Amino acid sequence: MANINRRGIPMPFVSRSRRVDPPSSIVAPEPAPGSAPSRSSMVDSAVYRGGIRVASPTTLAETYRALDNTPDGVAWIGLYRPSERELMSLAEEFNLHPLAIEDAIVAHQRPKLERYDTVLFVVLKAANYLDVPEEVDFGELHLFVGPNFVITVRHSESPDLSTVRHRMEAEPELLSLGPQAVLYAIIDAVVDAYSPVVAGLANDIDEIETQVFGGDALVSRRIYELSREVIDFQRATHPLSAVMIALERGTAKYGVTQELERRLRDVADHLTQVNERVDGFRYLLRDILTVNSTLVSERQNEEMTRLALSTHEQGEQVKKISSWAAILFAPSLIAGVYGMNFTHMPELTWQFGYPLAIVAMLGLSTLLYVLFKKRGWM
Repeated sequence: MANINRRGIPMPFVSRSRRVDPPSSIVAPEPAPGSAPSRSSMVDSAVYRGGIRVASPTTLAETYRALDNTPDGVAWIGLYRPSERELMSLAEEFNLHPLAIEDAIVAHQRPKLERYDTVLFVVLKAANYLDVPEEVDFGELHLFVGPNFVITVRHSESPDLSTVRHRMEAEPELLSLGPQAVLYAIIDAVVDAYSPVVAGLANDIDEIETQVFGGDALVSRRIYELSREVIDFQRATHPLSAVMIALERGTAKYGVTQELERRLRDVADHLTQVNERVDGFRYLLRDILTVNSTLVSERQNEEMTRLALSTHEQGEQVKKISSWAAILFAPSLIAGVYGMNFTHMPELTWQFGYPLAIVAMLGLSTLLYVLFKKRGWM
Protein backbone atom coordinates (compact mmCIF):
# COMPACT_ATOMS: atom_id res chain seq x y z
CA MET A 1 0.00 0.00 0.00
CA ALA A 2 1.32 3.47 -0.85
CA ASN A 3 1.38 6.56 1.35
CA ILE A 4 0.26 9.99 0.10
CA ASN A 5 2.44 12.99 0.84
CA ARG A 6 1.06 16.50 1.28
CA ARG A 7 1.58 17.22 -2.42
CA GLY A 8 -0.99 14.52 -3.25
CA ILE A 9 1.79 12.36 -4.75
CA PRO A 10 1.86 8.59 -4.07
CA MET A 11 4.92 7.58 -2.05
CA PRO A 12 6.41 4.11 -1.61
CA PHE A 13 5.46 2.52 1.70
CA VAL A 14 8.17 2.99 4.35
CA SER A 15 8.03 1.30 7.74
CA ARG A 16 7.99 3.63 10.72
CA SER A 17 10.75 1.63 12.36
CA ARG A 18 13.15 1.99 9.50
CA ARG A 19 14.05 5.06 7.41
CA VAL A 20 15.22 4.61 3.81
CA ASP A 21 18.03 7.00 2.99
CA PRO A 22 18.96 8.13 -0.52
CA PRO A 23 22.22 6.85 -2.05
CA SER A 24 25.31 7.94 -0.18
CA SER A 25 26.67 9.63 -3.28
CA ILE A 26 24.04 12.37 -3.07
CA VAL A 27 23.57 12.80 0.66
CA ALA A 28 24.06 16.46 1.55
CA PRO A 29 26.58 17.14 4.32
CA GLU A 30 25.46 18.68 7.58
CA PRO A 31 26.37 22.35 7.96
CA ALA A 32 29.18 23.17 10.32
CA PRO A 33 28.08 24.84 13.58
CA GLY A 34 28.18 28.60 13.28
CA SER A 35 28.82 28.50 9.55
CA ALA A 36 27.32 31.12 7.24
CA PRO A 37 24.23 30.08 5.31
CA SER A 38 24.98 28.81 1.82
CA ARG A 39 24.04 30.91 -1.18
CA SER A 40 20.66 30.43 -2.77
CA SER A 41 20.61 29.21 -6.35
CA MET A 42 17.01 30.24 -6.86
CA VAL A 43 16.61 32.47 -9.92
CA ASP A 44 12.84 32.78 -9.74
CA SER A 45 10.02 30.98 -8.00
CA ALA A 46 6.29 31.46 -8.30
CA VAL A 47 3.03 29.78 -7.44
CA TYR A 48 0.28 30.02 -10.05
CA ARG A 49 -3.45 29.41 -9.87
CA GLY A 50 -5.50 29.48 -13.02
CA GLY A 51 -2.47 30.75 -14.95
CA ILE A 52 -2.06 33.79 -12.67
CA ARG A 53 0.91 34.33 -10.37
CA VAL A 54 -0.41 34.44 -6.81
CA ALA A 55 2.85 34.21 -4.88
CA SER A 56 6.51 35.05 -5.48
CA PRO A 57 8.46 33.32 -2.71
CA THR A 58 12.18 33.96 -2.36
CA THR A 59 13.23 30.67 -0.73
CA LEU A 60 12.37 27.04 -1.12
CA ALA A 61 10.71 26.95 2.29
CA GLU A 62 8.47 29.88 1.37
CA THR A 63 7.61 28.13 -1.90
CA TYR A 64 6.55 25.00 -0.03
CA ARG A 65 4.30 27.01 2.30
CA ALA A 66 2.82 29.06 -0.54
CA LEU A 67 1.97 25.92 -2.49
CA ASP A 68 0.38 24.37 0.61
CA ASN A 69 -1.78 27.47 1.02
CA THR A 70 -2.86 27.61 -2.64
CA PRO A 71 -5.54 25.08 -3.60
CA ASP A 72 -5.06 23.87 -7.18
CA GLY A 73 -1.81 25.84 -7.28
CA VAL A 74 1.22 25.06 -9.46
CA ALA A 75 4.77 25.91 -8.37
CA TRP A 76 7.44 26.80 -10.91
CA ILE A 77 10.88 26.84 -9.31
CA GLY A 78 13.88 27.99 -11.34
CA LEU A 79 17.36 27.08 -10.04
CA TYR A 80 20.84 27.82 -11.35
CA ARG A 81 23.56 25.38 -10.30
CA PRO A 82 21.86 24.39 -7.07
CA SER A 83 23.71 22.77 -4.19
CA GLU A 84 23.17 19.19 -3.14
CA ARG A 85 21.35 20.40 -0.03
CA GLU A 86 18.81 22.32 -2.10
CA LEU A 87 18.21 19.38 -4.42
CA MET A 88 17.82 17.05 -1.45
CA SER A 89 15.27 19.44 0.04
CA LEU A 90 13.31 19.35 -3.23
CA ALA A 91 13.59 15.57 -3.38
CA GLU A 92 12.15 15.23 0.12
CA GLU A 93 9.35 17.72 -0.48
CA PHE A 94 8.23 16.52 -3.92
CA ASN A 95 9.22 12.84 -3.66
CA LEU A 96 11.80 13.05 -6.46
CA HIS A 97 13.56 9.83 -7.33
CA PRO A 98 17.17 9.51 -6.05
CA LEU A 99 18.44 8.49 -9.49
CA ALA A 100 17.01 11.64 -11.06
CA ILE A 101 18.50 13.76 -8.28
CA GLU A 102 21.88 12.13 -8.84
CA ASP A 103 21.70 12.93 -12.57
CA ALA A 104 20.82 16.54 -11.75
CA ILE A 105 23.81 16.82 -9.43
CA VAL A 106 26.35 15.18 -11.72
CA ALA A 107 24.97 16.77 -14.93
CA HIS A 108 26.64 16.03 -18.32
CA GLN A 109 23.64 13.96 -19.38
CA ARG A 110 22.32 13.33 -22.86
CA PRO A 111 18.84 14.60 -23.78
CA LYS A 112 16.33 12.11 -22.39
CA LEU A 113 12.96 11.62 -20.72
CA GLU A 114 12.40 9.32 -17.77
CA ARG A 115 9.20 8.81 -15.81
CA TYR A 116 9.27 8.05 -12.10
CA ASP A 117 5.68 7.35 -11.08
CA THR A 118 3.92 10.70 -11.56
CA VAL A 119 7.11 12.74 -12.04
CA LEU A 120 8.82 13.35 -15.38
CA PHE A 121 12.57 13.92 -15.46
CA VAL A 122 13.64 15.60 -18.69
CA VAL A 123 17.13 16.58 -19.83
CA LEU A 124 17.52 19.14 -22.61
CA LYS A 125 20.55 20.54 -24.42
CA ALA A 126 20.32 24.20 -25.33
CA ALA A 127 22.57 25.53 -28.10
CA ASN A 128 23.93 28.95 -28.91
CA TYR A 129 26.04 29.80 -31.97
CA LEU A 130 29.19 31.87 -31.38
CA ASP A 131 30.06 33.61 -34.64
CA VAL A 132 33.65 34.73 -33.99
CA PRO A 133 35.16 31.37 -32.93
CA GLU A 134 32.62 29.54 -35.15
CA GLU A 135 31.59 27.28 -32.29
CA VAL A 136 28.33 26.00 -30.86
CA ASP A 137 28.02 26.63 -27.13
CA PHE A 138 25.86 24.09 -25.31
CA GLY A 139 23.94 24.43 -22.08
CA GLU A 140 22.31 21.68 -20.04
CA LEU A 141 18.85 21.93 -18.52
CA HIS A 142 17.11 19.45 -16.19
CA LEU A 143 13.38 19.53 -15.53
CA PHE A 144 11.26 17.79 -12.90
CA VAL A 145 7.61 17.93 -13.90
CA GLY A 146 5.02 16.70 -11.42
CA PRO A 147 1.26 17.01 -10.96
CA ASN A 148 1.52 20.47 -9.42
CA PHE A 149 5.10 21.61 -9.82
CA VAL A 150 7.85 22.29 -12.33
CA ILE A 151 11.50 22.47 -11.23
CA THR A 152 14.11 23.69 -13.69
CA VAL A 153 17.79 23.13 -12.94
CA ARG A 154 20.24 24.97 -15.18
CA HIS A 155 23.96 24.15 -15.26
CA SER A 156 24.90 26.94 -17.68
CA GLU A 157 23.86 30.45 -18.65
CA SER A 158 21.72 29.21 -21.51
CA PRO A 159 18.87 28.83 -21.98
CA ASP A 160 17.45 32.01 -20.53
CA LEU A 161 14.18 30.79 -19.03
CA SER A 162 13.09 34.25 -17.90
CA THR A 163 11.77 34.93 -21.41
CA VAL A 164 9.83 31.66 -21.30
CA ARG A 165 8.32 32.58 -17.93
CA HIS A 166 7.32 36.04 -19.17
CA ARG A 167 5.76 34.54 -22.27
CA MET A 168 3.74 32.06 -20.24
CA GLU A 169 2.62 34.68 -17.73
CA ALA A 170 1.44 36.77 -20.68
CA GLU A 171 -0.71 33.80 -21.80
CA PRO A 172 -2.58 32.73 -18.67
CA GLU A 173 -4.88 30.50 -20.71
CA LEU A 174 -1.88 28.43 -21.76
CA LEU A 175 -0.25 28.53 -18.33
CA SER A 176 -3.50 27.37 -16.74
CA LEU A 177 -3.10 24.04 -18.56
CA GLY A 178 -0.60 23.06 -15.86
CA PRO A 179 2.99 21.81 -15.61
CA GLN A 180 2.79 20.07 -18.99
CA ALA A 181 2.24 23.48 -20.60
CA VAL A 182 5.40 24.81 -18.93
CA LEU A 183 7.31 21.78 -20.19
CA TYR A 184 6.04 22.44 -23.71
CA ALA A 185 7.04 26.12 -23.55
CA ILE A 186 10.57 25.30 -22.40
CA ILE A 187 11.10 22.65 -25.08
CA ASP A 188 9.68 25.03 -27.67
CA ALA A 189 12.15 27.74 -26.60
CA VAL A 190 15.08 25.30 -26.75
CA VAL A 191 14.11 24.09 -30.24
CA ASP A 192 13.51 27.64 -31.50
CA ALA A 193 17.03 28.55 -30.35
CA TYR A 194 18.38 25.85 -32.68
CA SER A 195 17.39 27.90 -35.76
CA PRO A 196 20.14 30.56 -35.36
CA VAL A 197 22.63 27.74 -34.87
CA VAL A 198 21.51 26.11 -38.10
CA ALA A 199 21.76 29.46 -39.90
CA GLY A 200 25.28 30.05 -38.54
CA LEU A 201 26.46 26.60 -39.60
CA ALA A 202 24.94 27.07 -43.06
CA ASN A 203 26.76 30.39 -43.47
CA ASP A 204 30.06 28.76 -42.45
CA ILE A 205 29.55 25.99 -44.99
CA ASP A 206 28.94 28.58 -47.75
CA GLU A 207 32.20 30.31 -46.80
CA ILE A 208 34.04 26.99 -46.80
CA GLU A 209 32.80 26.20 -50.31
CA THR A 210 34.21 29.52 -51.49
CA GLN A 211 37.53 28.76 -49.80
CA VAL A 212 37.70 25.26 -51.31
CA PHE A 213 37.32 26.47 -54.90
CA GLY A 214 39.53 29.46 -54.16
CA GLY A 215 42.43 27.16 -53.31
CA ASP A 216 42.80 28.15 -49.64
CA ALA A 217 45.43 25.85 -48.12
CA LEU A 218 43.96 26.15 -44.58
CA VAL A 219 40.41 25.15 -45.48
CA SER A 220 40.90 21.47 -44.60
CA ARG A 221 41.35 22.31 -40.93
CA ARG A 222 38.24 24.49 -40.96
CA ILE A 223 36.21 21.70 -42.56
CA TYR A 224 37.30 19.28 -39.85
CA GLU A 225 36.55 21.68 -36.99
CA LEU A 226 33.13 22.54 -38.40
CA SER A 227 32.37 18.83 -38.84
CA ARG A 228 33.07 18.34 -35.13
CA GLU A 229 30.65 21.16 -34.28
CA VAL A 230 27.96 19.59 -36.46
CA ILE A 231 28.44 16.20 -34.77
CA ASP A 232 28.17 17.79 -31.32
CA PHE A 233 25.02 19.59 -32.44
CA GLN A 234 23.57 16.30 -33.65
CA ARG A 235 24.16 14.80 -30.21
CA ALA A 236 22.00 17.56 -28.77
CA THR A 237 19.15 17.46 -31.30
CA HIS A 238 18.74 13.81 -32.31
CA PRO A 239 17.99 12.34 -28.84
CA LEU A 240 15.39 15.06 -28.36
CA SER A 241 13.31 13.42 -31.08
CA ALA A 242 12.91 10.37 -28.84
CA VAL A 243 11.81 12.69 -26.01
CA MET A 244 9.12 14.21 -28.23
CA ILE A 245 7.90 10.77 -29.29
CA ALA A 246 7.66 9.65 -25.67
CA LEU A 247 5.73 12.79 -24.74
CA GLU A 248 3.34 12.25 -27.65
CA ARG A 249 2.70 8.64 -26.62
CA GLY A 250 1.88 9.73 -23.08
CA THR A 251 -0.58 12.47 -23.97
CA ALA A 252 -3.66 10.27 -23.83
CA LYS A 253 -2.56 8.32 -20.74
CA TYR A 254 -1.74 11.39 -18.68
CA GLY A 255 -4.62 13.61 -19.75
CA VAL A 256 -2.77 16.14 -21.90
CA THR A 257 -5.18 18.52 -23.60
CA GLN A 258 -5.64 18.60 -27.36
CA GLU A 259 -4.23 22.13 -27.49
CA LEU A 260 -0.99 20.97 -25.91
CA GLU A 261 -0.93 17.95 -28.22
CA ARG A 262 -1.09 20.27 -31.25
CA ARG A 263 1.63 22.49 -29.84
CA LEU A 264 3.88 19.53 -29.06
CA ARG A 265 3.42 18.20 -32.61
CA ASP A 266 4.39 21.62 -33.94
CA VAL A 267 7.58 21.57 -31.86
CA ALA A 268 8.29 18.02 -33.07
CA ASP A 269 7.91 19.21 -36.70
CA HIS A 270 10.38 22.04 -36.12
CA LEU A 271 12.79 19.61 -34.49
CA THR A 272 12.50 17.25 -37.46
CA GLN A 273 13.39 20.10 -39.82
CA VAL A 274 16.41 20.96 -37.68
CA ASN A 275 17.58 17.34 -37.66
CA GLU A 276 17.19 17.07 -41.43
CA ARG A 277 19.23 20.25 -41.95
CA VAL A 278 21.94 19.09 -39.57
CA ASP A 279 22.12 15.67 -41.22
CA GLY A 280 22.45 17.44 -44.56
CA PHE A 281 25.28 19.56 -43.15
CA ARG A 282 27.20 16.48 -42.13
CA TYR A 283 26.86 14.84 -45.54
CA LEU A 284 27.66 18.11 -47.28
CA LEU A 285 30.82 18.65 -45.23
CA ARG A 286 31.90 15.11 -46.00
CA ASP A 287 31.42 15.75 -49.73
CA ILE A 288 33.21 19.10 -49.47
CA LEU A 289 36.14 17.40 -47.77
CA THR A 290 36.25 14.84 -50.60
CA VAL A 291 36.12 17.57 -53.23
CA ASN A 292 38.81 19.52 -51.43
CA SER A 293 41.05 16.44 -51.32
CA THR A 294 40.48 15.94 -55.06
CA LEU A 295 41.30 19.57 -55.82
CA VAL A 296 44.41 19.42 -53.63
CA SER A 297 45.52 16.27 -55.49
CA GLU A 298 44.92 17.95 -58.83
CA ARG A 299 46.93 20.99 -57.78
CA GLN A 300 49.71 18.73 -56.54
CA ASN A 301 49.68 16.81 -59.85
CA GLU A 302 49.83 20.07 -61.78
CA GLU A 303 52.73 21.20 -59.65
CA MET A 304 54.52 17.91 -60.16
CA THR A 305 53.93 18.18 -63.93
CA ARG A 306 55.35 21.70 -63.97
CA LEU A 307 58.30 20.53 -61.91
CA ALA A 308 58.90 17.61 -64.28
CA LEU A 309 58.75 19.90 -67.31
CA SER A 310 61.12 22.32 -65.66
CA THR A 311 63.50 19.48 -64.83
CA HIS A 312 63.29 18.21 -68.41
CA GLU A 313 64.04 21.67 -69.77
CA GLN A 314 66.99 21.99 -67.43
CA GLY A 315 68.25 18.60 -68.61
CA GLU A 316 67.98 19.69 -72.23
CA GLN A 317 69.97 22.81 -71.50
CA VAL A 318 72.61 20.78 -69.67
CA LYS A 319 72.90 18.43 -72.62
CA LYS A 320 73.35 21.34 -75.03
CA ILE A 321 75.98 22.94 -72.84
CA SER A 322 77.77 19.61 -72.40
CA SER A 323 77.68 18.96 -76.17
CA TRP A 324 79.24 22.31 -77.02
CA ALA A 325 81.78 21.85 -74.26
CA ALA A 326 82.80 18.48 -75.79
CA ILE A 327 82.98 19.99 -79.28
CA LEU A 328 85.19 22.83 -78.07
CA PHE A 329 87.29 20.46 -76.01
CA ALA A 330 88.34 18.36 -79.01
CA PRO A 331 90.31 21.13 -80.83
CA SER A 332 91.70 22.31 -77.54
CA LEU A 333 93.06 18.84 -76.94
CA ILE A 334 94.81 18.74 -80.31
CA ALA A 335 96.06 22.29 -79.96
CA GLY A 336 97.30 21.52 -76.51
CA VAL A 337 99.56 18.77 -77.84
CA TYR A 338 101.39 21.28 -79.98
CA GLY A 339 101.51 23.74 -77.21
CA MET A 340 103.87 21.53 -75.20
CA ASN A 341 107.41 22.97 -75.43
CA PHE A 342 109.47 19.80 -75.83
CA THR A 343 112.64 19.54 -77.98
CA HIS A 344 111.64 16.30 -79.67
CA MET A 345 108.11 16.86 -81.03
CA PRO A 346 106.80 14.65 -83.88
CA GLU A 347 106.05 16.23 -87.22
CA LEU A 348 107.37 19.68 -86.20
CA THR A 349 109.34 20.10 -89.38
CA TRP A 350 106.67 18.52 -91.57
CA GLN A 351 105.18 21.12 -93.92
CA PHE A 352 101.71 19.52 -93.79
CA GLY A 353 101.67 19.27 -90.00
CA TYR A 354 99.84 22.52 -89.34
CA PRO A 355 97.11 22.07 -92.00
CA LEU A 356 96.62 18.47 -90.90
CA ALA A 357 96.17 19.57 -87.28
CA ILE A 358 93.56 22.12 -88.34
CA VAL A 359 91.75 19.51 -90.45
CA ALA A 360 91.81 17.08 -87.50
CA MET A 361 90.29 19.72 -85.22
CA LEU A 362 87.52 20.54 -87.67
CA GLY A 363 86.84 16.90 -88.47
CA LEU A 364 86.62 15.81 -84.85
CA SER A 365 84.39 18.76 -83.95
CA THR A 366 82.11 18.03 -86.92
CA LEU A 367 81.91 14.35 -85.99
CA LEU A 368 80.92 15.21 -82.41
CA TYR A 369 78.33 17.69 -83.64
CA VAL A 370 76.74 15.11 -85.94
CA LEU A 371 76.65 12.48 -83.17
CA PHE A 372 75.08 14.88 -80.62
CA LYS A 373 72.59 16.07 -83.21
CA LYS A 374 71.43 12.52 -83.94
CA ARG A 375 70.94 11.90 -80.20
CA GLY A 376 68.85 15.06 -79.93
CA TRP A 377 71.21 16.78 -77.57
CA MET A 378 71.54 19.82 -79.83
